[in-house]
Amino acid sequence: MSDATASGSVSGEAAGDAGVAGDGGTAVFLAQRELLFSIVYNMVGSVADAEDVLQETWLAWAARLGTPGAEEIVNPRAYLVRIAVNRALARQEAIRRRREDYVGPWLPEPLATPLEPDPAVRAEAVSLAMLVVLETLTPLERVVFVLNEVFGYPHTEIAEILDRSPAAVRQLAHRARQHVQARRPRYRADPGVRQQVTERFLAAVFGGDMDALLRLLAPDVTAWVDGGGKAPAAGPRPVHGRELVARLLSRRAARRPGGMDVRYRQVNGDPSAVLFSEDSPVAAMVLELTPDGEQISGIYAVTNPDKLSNLTREA
Repeated sequence: MSDATASGSVSGEAAGDAGVAGDGGTAVFLAQRELLFSIVYNMVGSVADAEDVLQETWLAWAARLGTPGAEEIVNPRAYLVRIAVNRALARQEAIRRRREDYVGPWLPEPLATPLEPDPAVRAEAVSLAMLVVLETLTPLERVVFVLNEVFGYPHTEIAEILDRSPAAVRQLAHRARQHVQARRPRYRADPGVRQQVTERFLAAVFGGDMDALLRLLAPDVTAWVDGGGKAPAAGPRPVHGRELVARLLSRRAARRPGGMDVRYRQVNGDPSAVLFSEDSPVAAMVLELTPDGEQISGIYAVTNPDKLSNLTREA
Protein backbone atom coordinates (compact mmCIF):
# COMPACT_ATOMS: atom_id res chain seq x y z
CA MET A 1 0.00 0.00 0.00
CA SER A 2 1.36 3.44 -0.91
CA ASP A 3 1.85 6.48 1.34
CA ALA A 4 -1.41 7.94 0.13
CA THR A 5 -3.73 4.95 0.20
CA ALA A 6 -6.45 4.84 2.81
CA SER A 7 -6.93 1.76 4.95
CA GLY A 8 -10.64 2.48 4.79
CA SER A 9 -12.86 5.54 4.74
CA VAL A 10 -13.36 7.14 8.14
CA SER A 11 -16.02 9.56 6.98
CA GLY A 12 -18.97 7.22 7.16
CA GLU A 13 -21.59 6.54 9.76
CA ALA A 14 -19.65 5.00 12.65
CA ALA A 15 -21.20 4.24 15.99
CA GLY A 16 -21.58 7.37 18.04
CA ASP A 17 -22.65 9.61 15.17
CA ALA A 18 -26.07 10.12 16.70
CA GLY A 19 -27.20 13.52 17.95
CA VAL A 20 -25.49 14.80 21.09
CA ALA A 21 -25.93 17.46 23.68
CA GLY A 22 -24.95 18.10 27.26
CA ASP A 23 -22.33 16.04 29.10
CA GLY A 24 -22.14 13.50 26.27
CA GLY A 25 -20.37 16.08 24.14
CA THR A 26 -17.07 15.54 25.94
CA ALA A 27 -17.17 11.81 25.31
CA VAL A 28 -18.04 12.36 21.65
CA PHE A 29 -15.11 14.74 21.19
CA LEU A 30 -12.69 12.37 22.88
CA ALA A 31 -13.92 9.51 20.69
CA GLN A 32 -13.03 11.52 17.57
CA ARG A 33 -9.84 13.13 18.91
CA GLU A 34 -7.36 10.72 17.33
CA LEU A 35 -8.99 11.07 13.93
CA LEU A 36 -9.01 14.87 14.22
CA PHE A 37 -5.37 14.93 15.30
CA SER A 38 -4.33 12.69 12.39
CA ILE A 39 -6.09 14.87 9.82
CA VAL A 40 -4.73 18.14 11.19
CA TYR A 41 -1.19 16.82 11.72
CA ASN A 42 -1.08 15.70 8.08
CA MET A 43 -2.24 19.18 7.08
CA VAL A 44 0.38 21.09 9.11
CA GLY A 45 3.23 18.65 9.86
CA SER A 46 3.54 19.88 13.44
CA VAL A 47 2.36 18.23 16.65
CA ALA A 48 2.21 21.56 18.50
CA ASP A 49 0.10 23.23 15.79
CA ALA A 50 -2.16 20.19 15.58
CA GLU A 51 -2.72 20.29 19.34
CA ASP A 52 -3.52 24.03 19.18
CA VAL A 53 -6.07 23.40 16.43
CA LEU A 54 -7.67 20.62 18.47
CA GLN A 55 -7.95 22.98 21.45
CA GLU A 56 -9.72 25.54 19.24
CA THR A 57 -11.96 22.78 17.89
CA TRP A 58 -12.90 21.69 21.40
CA LEU A 59 -13.75 25.26 22.43
CA ALA A 60 -15.94 25.71 19.35
CA TRP A 61 -17.60 22.35 19.98
CA ALA A 62 -18.25 23.11 23.66
CA ALA A 63 -19.71 26.52 22.77
CA ARG A 64 -21.98 24.92 20.18
CA LEU A 65 -23.29 22.38 22.65
CA GLY A 66 -24.14 25.19 25.04
CA THR A 67 -26.53 26.83 22.57
CA PRO A 68 -30.13 25.95 21.72
CA GLY A 69 -30.41 23.51 18.83
CA ALA A 70 -27.39 21.42 19.77
CA GLU A 71 -29.55 18.37 19.34
CA GLU A 72 -29.61 19.14 15.60
CA ILE A 73 -26.01 17.95 15.24
CA VAL A 74 -26.88 14.55 13.83
CA ASN A 75 -23.35 13.73 12.64
CA PRO A 76 -20.85 14.91 15.27
CA ARG A 77 -17.88 13.39 13.46
CA ALA A 78 -18.55 15.36 10.28
CA TYR A 79 -19.21 18.50 12.31
CA LEU A 80 -15.93 18.18 14.24
CA VAL A 81 -13.88 17.40 11.13
CA ARG A 82 -15.27 20.49 9.44
CA ILE A 83 -14.35 22.68 12.42
CA ALA A 84 -10.84 21.21 12.71
CA VAL A 85 -10.06 21.43 8.98
CA ASN A 86 -11.17 25.03 8.69
CA ARG A 87 -9.35 26.06 11.89
CA ALA A 88 -6.19 24.45 10.48
CA LEU A 89 -6.62 26.31 7.20
CA ALA A 90 -7.02 29.58 9.10
CA ARG A 91 -3.60 29.04 10.70
CA GLN A 92 -1.79 28.42 7.42
CA GLU A 93 -0.64 32.00 6.85
CA ALA A 94 0.89 32.23 10.33
CA ILE A 95 2.59 28.86 9.83
CA ARG A 96 3.95 29.94 6.44
CA ARG A 97 5.42 33.14 7.89
CA ARG A 98 7.03 31.21 10.74
CA ARG A 99 8.67 28.76 8.34
CA GLU A 100 10.04 31.56 6.18
CA ASP A 101 12.13 32.60 9.20
CA TYR A 102 13.14 29.03 10.05
CA VAL A 103 16.89 28.36 10.17
CA GLY A 104 17.94 25.71 7.64
CA PRO A 105 15.80 23.00 6.02
CA TRP A 106 12.40 22.49 7.62
CA LEU A 107 11.16 18.93 8.15
CA PRO A 108 7.84 17.81 9.64
CA GLU A 109 7.87 16.90 13.30
CA PRO A 110 8.53 13.14 13.65
CA LEU A 111 5.50 11.34 15.03
CA ALA A 112 5.88 8.04 16.83
CA THR A 113 3.34 5.59 15.44
CA PRO A 114 2.18 2.26 16.89
CA LEU A 115 3.14 -0.96 15.14
CA GLU A 116 -0.55 -1.88 14.95
CA PRO A 117 -2.66 1.31 14.65
CA ASP A 118 -6.37 1.19 15.23
CA PRO A 119 -7.88 0.89 11.71
CA ALA A 120 -11.19 2.32 12.92
CA VAL A 121 -9.75 5.78 13.45
CA ARG A 122 -6.33 6.06 11.84
CA ALA A 123 -5.54 5.81 8.15
CA GLU A 124 -2.14 4.61 7.03
CA ALA A 125 0.58 6.81 8.48
CA VAL A 126 1.98 9.35 6.05
CA SER A 127 5.76 9.12 5.82
CA LEU A 128 8.13 12.01 6.46
CA ALA A 129 9.10 11.92 2.79
CA MET A 130 5.47 12.29 1.72
CA LEU A 131 4.89 15.11 4.20
CA VAL A 132 7.87 16.94 2.67
CA VAL A 133 6.18 16.64 -0.74
CA LEU A 134 2.86 17.82 0.69
CA GLU A 135 4.61 20.99 1.86
CA THR A 136 4.89 22.01 -1.81
CA LEU A 137 1.10 21.98 -2.32
CA THR A 138 -1.18 24.91 -1.66
CA PRO A 139 -3.11 24.65 1.62
CA LEU A 140 -6.34 23.79 -0.22
CA GLU A 141 -4.64 21.20 -2.44
CA ARG A 142 -3.08 19.64 0.63
CA VAL A 143 -6.27 19.33 2.63
CA VAL A 144 -8.12 17.85 -0.36
CA PHE A 145 -5.29 15.37 -0.93
CA VAL A 146 -5.15 14.38 2.74
CA LEU A 147 -8.90 13.92 3.09
CA ASN A 148 -9.34 12.09 -0.21
CA GLU A 149 -6.17 10.05 -0.68
CA VAL A 150 -5.25 9.34 2.93
CA PHE A 151 -8.60 9.25 4.75
CA GLY A 152 -10.89 8.19 1.92
CA TYR A 153 -13.35 11.08 1.97
CA PRO A 154 -15.30 11.41 -1.30
CA HIS A 155 -15.18 14.71 -3.16
CA THR A 156 -18.78 15.51 -2.24
CA GLU A 157 -18.07 15.36 1.49
CA ILE A 158 -14.87 17.40 1.10
CA ALA A 159 -16.89 20.01 -0.79
CA GLU A 160 -19.23 20.32 2.20
CA ILE A 161 -16.32 20.60 4.64
CA LEU A 162 -14.65 23.37 2.61
CA ASP A 163 -17.89 25.02 1.44
CA ARG A 164 -16.87 24.65 -2.20
CA SER A 165 -18.41 22.97 -5.20
CA PRO A 166 -17.65 19.28 -5.92
CA ALA A 167 -16.24 20.36 -9.30
CA ALA A 168 -13.77 22.72 -7.62
CA VAL A 169 -12.72 19.98 -5.19
CA ARG A 170 -12.20 17.50 -8.02
CA GLN A 171 -9.97 20.04 -9.78
CA LEU A 172 -7.94 20.59 -6.60
CA ALA A 173 -7.64 16.82 -6.12
CA HIS A 174 -6.45 16.34 -9.70
CA ARG A 175 -3.77 19.04 -9.40
CA ALA A 176 -2.57 17.73 -6.05
CA ARG A 177 -2.40 14.13 -7.28
CA GLN A 178 -0.41 15.09 -10.37
CA HIS A 179 1.97 17.18 -8.29
CA VAL A 180 2.56 14.38 -5.77
CA GLN A 181 2.99 11.67 -8.39
CA ALA A 182 5.60 13.76 -10.19
CA ARG A 183 7.67 14.10 -7.02
CA ARG A 184 7.01 10.92 -5.04
CA PRO A 185 7.98 7.35 -6.01
CA ARG A 186 5.04 4.98 -6.43
CA TYR A 187 6.70 2.28 -4.34
CA ARG A 188 7.41 1.88 -0.66
CA ALA A 189 10.22 -0.36 0.54
CA ASP A 190 9.43 -3.41 2.65
CA PRO A 191 9.71 -2.45 6.34
CA GLY A 192 12.04 -5.37 7.05
CA VAL A 193 14.41 -4.32 4.27
CA ARG A 194 14.30 -0.71 5.46
CA GLN A 195 15.14 -1.82 9.00
CA GLN A 196 18.12 -3.87 7.80
CA VAL A 197 19.47 -1.04 5.65
CA THR A 198 19.04 1.41 8.53
CA GLU A 199 21.09 -0.82 10.82
CA ARG A 200 23.84 -1.28 8.20
CA PHE A 201 23.86 2.46 7.55
CA LEU A 202 24.32 3.39 11.20
CA ALA A 203 27.00 0.72 11.64
CA ALA A 204 28.93 2.22 8.73
CA VAL A 205 28.50 5.81 9.94
CA PHE A 206 29.40 5.26 13.59
CA GLY A 207 32.01 2.61 12.77
CA GLY A 208 33.82 4.98 10.42
CA ASP A 209 33.58 2.55 7.50
CA MET A 210 33.62 4.99 4.60
CA ASP A 211 33.71 2.27 1.92
CA ALA A 212 30.59 0.58 3.31
CA LEU A 213 28.86 3.94 3.61
CA LEU A 214 29.62 4.87 0.01
CA ARG A 215 28.26 1.53 -1.18
CA LEU A 216 25.03 2.14 0.69
CA LEU A 217 24.45 5.66 -0.64
CA ALA A 218 22.90 6.10 -4.09
CA PRO A 219 24.83 8.46 -6.40
CA ASP A 220 22.04 11.06 -6.25
CA VAL A 221 21.26 10.69 -2.53
CA THR A 222 19.92 13.78 -0.73
CA ALA A 223 20.21 14.48 3.00
CA TRP A 224 17.81 16.82 4.81
CA VAL A 225 18.97 17.76 8.32
CA ASP A 226 16.63 19.91 10.39
CA GLY A 227 18.34 21.49 13.38
CA GLY A 228 16.22 24.64 13.46
CA GLY A 229 19.24 26.67 14.57
CA LYS A 230 19.18 24.85 17.92
CA ALA A 231 21.17 21.71 17.12
CA PRO A 232 23.75 20.47 14.60
CA ALA A 233 22.49 20.60 11.02
CA ALA A 234 23.93 20.34 7.53
CA GLY A 235 23.71 23.96 6.46
CA PRO A 236 20.98 26.15 4.99
CA ARG A 237 19.94 23.67 2.29
CA PRO A 238 19.69 19.92 1.72
CA VAL A 239 22.95 18.20 0.73
CA HIS A 240 23.02 16.33 -2.61
CA GLY A 241 25.37 13.67 -3.90
CA ARG A 242 27.06 10.57 -2.50
CA GLU A 243 30.47 12.09 -1.73
CA LEU A 244 29.14 15.24 -0.05
CA VAL A 245 26.61 13.32 2.04
CA ALA A 246 29.21 10.74 3.11
CA ARG A 247 31.64 13.46 4.23
CA LEU A 248 28.86 15.25 6.11
CA LEU A 249 27.88 12.07 7.96
CA SER A 250 31.49 11.21 8.80
CA ARG A 251 32.10 14.67 10.29
CA ARG A 252 28.92 14.48 12.35
CA ALA A 253 29.76 10.98 13.63
CA ALA A 254 33.25 12.07 14.65
CA ARG A 255 31.80 14.85 16.81
CA ARG A 256 29.00 12.84 18.39
CA PRO A 257 28.84 12.86 22.21
CA GLY A 258 29.86 9.79 24.14
CA GLY A 259 27.27 7.33 25.38
CA MET A 260 25.08 7.63 22.30
CA ASP A 261 22.33 5.02 22.27
CA VAL A 262 20.29 4.02 19.21
CA ARG A 263 16.70 2.84 19.53
CA TYR A 264 14.64 1.66 16.58
CA ARG A 265 11.11 3.02 16.39
CA GLN A 266 8.17 3.39 14.05
CA VAL A 267 8.12 7.05 13.01
CA ASN A 268 5.36 8.20 10.67
CA GLY A 269 4.72 4.56 9.82
CA ASP A 270 8.32 3.79 8.81
CA PRO A 271 11.14 1.98 10.63
CA SER A 272 13.50 4.65 11.90
CA ALA A 273 16.41 5.24 14.25
CA VAL A 274 16.11 7.54 17.24
CA LEU A 275 19.42 8.54 18.83
CA PHE A 276 19.53 9.24 22.56
CA SER A 277 22.10 10.90 24.76
CA GLU A 278 21.27 9.60 28.23
CA ASP A 279 17.47 9.89 28.31
CA SER A 280 17.08 12.74 25.84
CA PRO A 281 16.43 12.18 22.12
CA VAL A 282 18.97 14.07 20.03
CA ALA A 283 18.04 12.92 16.52
CA ALA A 284 15.42 11.00 14.59
CA MET A 285 16.47 9.54 11.26
CA VAL A 286 14.36 8.00 8.49
CA LEU A 287 15.80 6.59 5.26
CA GLU A 288 14.31 6.37 1.80
CA LEU A 289 15.51 3.52 -0.42
CA THR A 290 15.98 3.05 -4.14
CA PRO A 291 13.40 0.79 -5.89
CA ASP A 292 15.67 -2.27 -5.57
CA GLY A 293 16.01 -1.67 -1.82
CA GLU A 294 19.79 -1.84 -2.05
CA GLN A 295 20.78 1.80 -1.62
CA ILE A 296 19.68 4.93 0.20
CA SER A 297 18.15 7.68 -1.91
CA GLY A 298 17.06 10.03 0.88
CA ILE A 299 18.04 10.74 4.49
CA TYR A 300 15.66 12.71 6.71
CA ALA A 301 17.23 13.66 10.03
CA VAL A 302 15.60 15.86 12.66
CA THR A 303 17.89 17.20 15.39
CA ASN A 304 15.84 20.22 16.50
CA PRO A 305 15.05 19.38 20.17
CA ASP A 306 11.68 21.14 19.93
CA LYS A 307 10.56 18.48 17.44
CA LEU A 308 11.76 15.44 19.40
CA SER A 309 9.87 15.80 22.65
CA ASN A 310 7.21 13.21 21.74
CA LEU A 311 9.85 10.51 21.09
CA THR A 312 10.59 8.60 24.27
CA ARG A 313 13.38 6.20 25.16
CA GLU A 314 10.92 3.41 25.85
CA ALA A 315 8.72 2.24 22.99
